[in-house]
Amino acid sequence: MWGPWVADVPTQSQSQGSLPFETSAPATGAAAHALAARAMPAETGVWDELRGAAQALRPPWQAFAHSLPAPAGGMDLVDDLNRRVGQVEQRIRLDGVTHNVFTDAPDGGVATRPWSLELLPHLIEAADWKAIEAGVQQRAELLEQVLEDLYGPQKLLHEGLLPPALLLRHPGWLRPMIGVRPAGGQRLMIVAFDLARGPDGRWWQVAQRTQGPSGLGYVLHNRLVIARQFPDAFRDLHVQRIASSYRRLLDALEERAAEVAGGQTPRVVLLTPGPYAETYFEHAYLARYLGLPLVEGGDLTVRGERLYLKTVEGLEPVHGVLRRLDDDWCDPLELRPDSALGVPGLLQAARSGHVVMANALGSAFLESPAIQGFLPAIAQRLTGESLSLPALPTWWCGEAAAWRDVREHLDNKILRSTFPREGRTSRTMEKGREPQDEAVHDDPDAWTVQGRLRFSRAPIWGGGAVTPRPAMVRVYAIAEGKGRWHVLPGGMTRVAQREDASISMQRGGSSLDTWVLTDGPVDSFSMLPQRLQVDDILQRRRPVSSRTGENLFWLGRYTERTEQLVRLAKATLMLIDADAEAPAPLRLALSTLAVQTGLAPHGVPTLVKSARHFERAVLAALGDVKGGVSIAYNLVALERSAQGLRERLSSEQWGLIRSMGESFARAVVAPAGELPTLPQVLPALDRLALQLAAVTGAQTDRMTRDHGWRLLTVGRLLERLHGLTLRMEAFVDAGALGTVNGVELLLELFDSLITFRARYQRHEDLLAVTDLLVLDSANPRAFAGVLRRLRTELTKLPGLAEDLQDLLTLLPAEGAGLTLESLRDVDDADLAQRLNELALGLGDAAAALADRISARYFTLAQGADQRV
Repeated sequence: MWGPWVADVPTQSQSQGSLPFETSAPATGAAAHALAARAMPAETGVWDELRGAAQALRPPWQAFAHSLPAPAGGMDLVDDLNRRVGQVEQRIRLDGVTHNVFTDAPDGGVATRPWSLELLPHLIEAADWKAIEAGVQQRAELLEQVLEDLYGPQKLLHEGLLPPALLLRHPGWLRPMIGVRPAGGQRLMIVAFDLARGPDGRWWQVAQRTQGPSGLGYVLHNRLVIARQFPDAFRDLHVQRIASSYRRLLDALEERAAEVAGGQTPRVVLLTPGPYAETYFEHAYLARYLGLPLVEGGDLTVRGERLYLKTVEGLEPVHGVLRRLDDDWCDPLELRPDSALGVPGLLQAARSGHVVMANALGSAFLESPAIQGFLPAIAQRLTGESLSLPALPTWWCGEAAAWRDVREHLDNKILRSTFPREGRTSRTMEKGREPQDEAVHDDPDAWTVQGRLRFSRAPIWGGGAVTPRPAMVRVYAIAEGKGRWHVLPGGMTRVAQREDASISMQRGGSSLDTWVLTDGPVDSFSMLPQRLQVDDILQRRRPVSSRTGENLFWLGRYTERTEQLVRLAKATLMLIDADAEAPAPLRLALSTLAVQTGLAPHGVPTLVKSARHFERAVLAALGDVKGGVSIAYNLVALERSAQGLRERLSSEQWGLIRSMGESFARAVVAPAGELPTLPQVLPALDRLALQLAAVTGAQTDRMTRDHGWRLLTVGRLLERLHGLTLRMEAFVDAGALGTVNGVELLLELFDSLITFRARYQRHEDLLAVTDLLVLDSANPRAFAGVLRRLRTELTKLPGLAEDLQDLLTLLPAEGAGLTLESLRDVDDADLAQRLNELALGLGDAAAALADRISARYFTLAQGADQRV
């Protein structure tokens, strides 16, 4: 599992840094010439970030080019940069960096796509950054004062500095929070400002985000990847590092949370909408970096106006929430009743001052574009200062005079919705005079006109050339306390494909690492304190939430279930394809097992009646993701469980789980109306078996043995016990163990054939089979072996001794409930009967134990039911 990164450019020994640093002798001025020569001309009337007068590289880019290492192996600069583009894409794939794109499908589908990151960074000079930093700090402080007034004395409304209709109609202004002083005293702890450089080189504010500003996780990963590609330039240009900004955010949260913790060690969590959120990867990445538990709404509960985390050990208090969930989804009791993402009673807990929220609920209305038009006057009233960072010219159409002034001059302006529409903070009105007039006439308050700014062009390397694209930078301000604000030196730069396209990752945008150059010393801060104290150690022992425990439990079950299905599918298909016909009892046993486990549908003729019909049914079911029990379905379910554990799984393990389903789906695909063939399917099953072995190894040997891992292991063992009992029942009922072929195939399904041959050579006695597959506690696939490990792991689960003993009573006290001595002088018919009864009893015990564990540890979790 990943730990927090301690610097912006990790050393080569850290686990994610498998791509080496690129270091060699610096290039000459030829690199600068090559960059300039390969750059396509920027449009007229825009600021070119790469070049200045006479198309010469600007000073920062000249310094960047001079710091580029000389290409190795006889390559020129073009080939070298193209190679680096490939390395960036490889790093993105290996780390599993994704974002979710919402499709236009009627069912509102979600597609997961790799994160888009460009090779060249966005360079911001020290003088420019100084102006940005001062302007962002001023605006962040102003927004805090605006919130303080509007939820307090409301002077801005009484004095006419903000129209009541603009505030009262916005769903983001929460009446339940009027007069409420938030815990910790700070309403905004992190604010994001989208900035762009205009044609004259000045920086302008385009938008602001105050609910749960996204992007901080991507900012971290972008820095990790791009700084590794250009370590010499990163050092020589004195790029300011960003680690201390994250430490400041965490310190500010914990300091305020400590005020409500009542002497306890404060617990802060990161609240996410869940795996289907647009930026879920960064939620998991940021939580891991900050060392915070990643939780969903269903993981939390309010009891007695206090917030608690549902864990496998019971309820544990939560004192601070860093949220990535928008306001209106946070509490279904008082906000959106249809929200399944929030926490019932969260508003009351916040009102009572028992939990610190970052940010406090009720700031969403500040994201309205109409607010920008009123902030200059509000700044004069509240601070006595003019805003140093200009915003786009804004006219709120609710003021008749403003609409009259701008109505005839809309060609270079944009008509935006004042209030949220279609799930977005603001939507742009379609072009055309008549539709715009009609919309404003029907509801003038709902529309705002903003000036159009031609964004500066950032250099993008691709295809052997530098292409200028419109760029916008998201800058983050972090509250430090006592009215002080810190601005993260850098941010999230996004570029659009073309000028008339939205600068949005949802609509094909891309991102750049943002380098802020400094004239002074570079911050060498590390996220880790110099020396950990006892309280630090205790705090870093992450609790296992009920949802996390359930996902781990099912991760183990789906892994084991899929592994058993693959082994059964291979055995069935190879038996059908064998030259000699297998005995009828064996064919009947496999037919029964295939139907029970979902490899074949109910009602299909058995292998005894029609082998070819049965084979076609098995081949058709392999890739069925909707059937509920097929291999493909279980791979999807396995990935879904792992998706909810992104903050706990290594990038390698997550990537392997994801690639298994993708590669298997590709391997078994066939033209429409046709079935995959055996030469196509059998190699795919072999590859999948190897991949599953790697996943099992990662679960067994590369995860911390906490309560979550114990639940994963218990889930895998219960699934194994259930599957093995099904196989034993099917073979005994069909009388398949009376033949050599039947014994060998059962041993193969138990993955014990090699051990059996080494121990018993050519003896296929039922007693020998019983000894190895039932009684041998050293065999991890025998009943006794599974039960031995299961009893051991159950005793280590959290809970009182008597509660754990209740779980253990469902299992035999020792071994498998059958001893070798008790089988003395028992004939094969009686032995088969005993095996059948034992398998049936253990199968029932496994099902009952799974129910008990779910009731004991997962009943507090919410969400879709897993497939039993």
